[in-house]
Amino acid sequence: MVIATTTRAQQAGARNIVVQQRDFMSAGSGRPDGSVAFVMLFNILHIEDPIALLQESHRILQDGGALSIIHWRRDIDTPRGPPPDIRPTPKQCRLWAEQTGLRFQGMRDLPNSPWHWGLLLERCTSF
Repeated sequence: MVIATTTRAQQAGARNIVVQQRDFMSAGSGRPDGSVAFVMLFNILHIEDPIALLQESHRILQDGGALSIIHWRRDIDTPRGPPPDIRPTPKQCRLWAEQTGLRFQGMRDLPNSPWHWGLLLERCTSF
């Protein structure tokens, strides 16, 4: 995936994409404070310490930067994904994110993905 993403970014002429493979739970993202405009946390917050990942996301986001969470629904059968009992709910993800200083902007329908839900949050300028 690293090679495919790097290749596509180069083909598109994108210069603002950083592709890295790293253990961000033990080593962090490697990005400076306030250095990114957008963080995507897709199908990952069923990890052991989701708040630590959200704290790191808050740290690297610019003031007014956005964070998007997409996760598997737990209320229906889905063709893939982690076991339903470890999938976080939108309410739980919102509470975790707000604990780190992120501000809820809304829940989004994902019409092309009936097995997922999505949240949009913003980095607060003060916490």
